[in-house]
Amino acid sequence: MNGMRYAGLATQWMVMLGLAVFLGLKLDSFLKTTPIFVVLLPVVALTGSLIQLIKELNKKK
Repeated sequence: MNGMRYAGLATQWMVMLGLAVFLGLKLDSFLKTTPIFVVLLPVVALTGSLIQLIKELNKKK
């Protein structure tokens, strides 16, 4: 069952994005900056996750 490998992907992405936003809020609060980290951290996390997913999907069996 190849589909079962990726069944939890949406949950993993939601948790990852939630943590990235939370850490961005805390970092912006700590550094007293404009909400740059709230935007930047989820974008970086999502980009890294998509790159990892593309590599996994292109892996030859």
